[in-house]
Amino acid sequence: MPPPEFSRALSALDRALPSGAVITDPDVCEAYARDESEAEPELPEAVVRVSTTAQVSAALEVAHAHAVPVTPRAAGSGRSGGAVPVRGGWVISFDRFDGIDEVHRDDAVCVVRPGTVLGDVHAAVEAEGLFYPPDPNSAAYCTIGGNLAENAAGPRAFKYGVTRDYVLGLEVVLADGRVLSVGRRTKKGVTGYDLVALMVGSEGTLGLITRATLHLIPAPEAVRTMAVHLGAERDMASAVSACLRARVVPRCVEVMDATTLGLLREAGVPTPAATRALLIVEVDGTATQADADLERLGGALLDAGALDVSVAKHGGDRERLWSARREMSRSLRTLAAHKLSEDVVVPRSRLAALLSRVREISDAQAIRMPAYGHAGDGNLHVNFLWDTPDEKPRVDAAIRALFESVVALGGTLSGEHGIGALKAPYLGLEQSDALIDVQRALKATLDPKGILNPGKIFPRVGHGAC
Repeated sequence: MPPPEFSRALSALDRALPSGAVITDPDVCEAYARDESEAEPELPEAVVRVSTTAQVSAALEVAHAHAVPVTPRAAGSGRSGGAVPVRGGWVISFDRFDGIDEVHRDDAVCVVRPGTVLGDVHAAVEAEGLFYPPDPNSAAYCTIGGNLAENAAGPRAFKYGVTRDYVLGLEVVLADGRVLSVGRRTKKGVTGYDLVALMVGSEGTLGLITRATLHLIPAPEAVRTMAVHLGAERDMASAVSACLRARVVPRCVEVMDATTLGLLREAGVPTPAATRALLIVEVDGTATQADADLERLGGALLDAGALDVSVAKHGGDRERLWSARREMSRSLRTLAAHKLSEDVVVPRSRLAALLSRVREISDAQAIRMPAYGHAGDGNLHVNFLWDTPDEKPRVDAAIRALFESVVALGGTLSGEHGIGALKAPYLGLEQSDALIDVQRALKATLDPKGILNPGKIFPRVGHGAC
């Protein structure tokens, strides 16, 4: 944007918002130039801190009038570059737009603002005997707004589903500042198009969410957890199938490969030397049902060839196991100068084939590629570790080979981290040109000037696309 136009836009923004809401100090803006991905940082021209829907509307009205790119951001915990302002402009920060407006026990709903930390939502609804299942491992600091933008999931998705399954209604601000209320408060409803489902997972490219009405369910009475030790990574798919054949649906079936098992041992979780893969399997329900399900699953898994099944005897055992799993990404980051995580999904029956392919790619490119994730969903987090710039071309080749393998196995490029900026160049591996064109046209209808989170989801076209 030419300097005179930038100054006019900034002046209009200052007039539209409360004093102190607009920040141009480079040191402050620097903190909003990156997220938790390996996307190249990009300094925004301003950071706009909002705390009400009216402020979001006013900021977008100015941005639309002056064609200023806008990047929405909450906790900045994304892994695909979704909160990185790749085309500069303004970052609209939701970190001050937090709070729980309502938890209604009888209707089993809660109404929350986008900057609210997910863990706070969990605590608030569980205090009422209710349950909001989505549980990404960053729950202690990620926010509802980011969860909605990425359609976040987590370990409990195997039984309970993903964020979109629990969103009834949204308040959304469109690119030109118009405020819409979409969806409903009731569990059932088929009036008009399902714009809630469209907005959830759109990564802030179609509108900015300022409130969400979430569906809740009764909290389970008891949770039981066990670690399942496998002699080979290829045994993971058969172990998951054994769970289903036992006619028990666990709420979690997590997997760790041989590399991540080493980190688990370092964290103090005892693991037999012969173990080459580990499953964390968890069931819930009434105490009687959970105990019965755990016993049935343990027997089925041993019959399917598991080396051993160990039950977490008390809360400390369970927390130590899950704490190590939650910190796995950060633990892997200590092993190399650079780390990139790609969350991919294949049909459960192809999980062993995917892991085998990961090993082949790792050997071919001489890049360390530890993997862990949600085995019950076929959702694997494949990590790429490297130390020096000369390794990066091999990392890029390994990423492409991984994505091509995933699509060939009938899978998808992203399970819960979104496409963002980093996966955008690969969208065409999974989706046809015609399908991408339809989605571009949809975005152009809602965001004709292309100001909402530009550079995300869609591959570049024209000059520089390669």
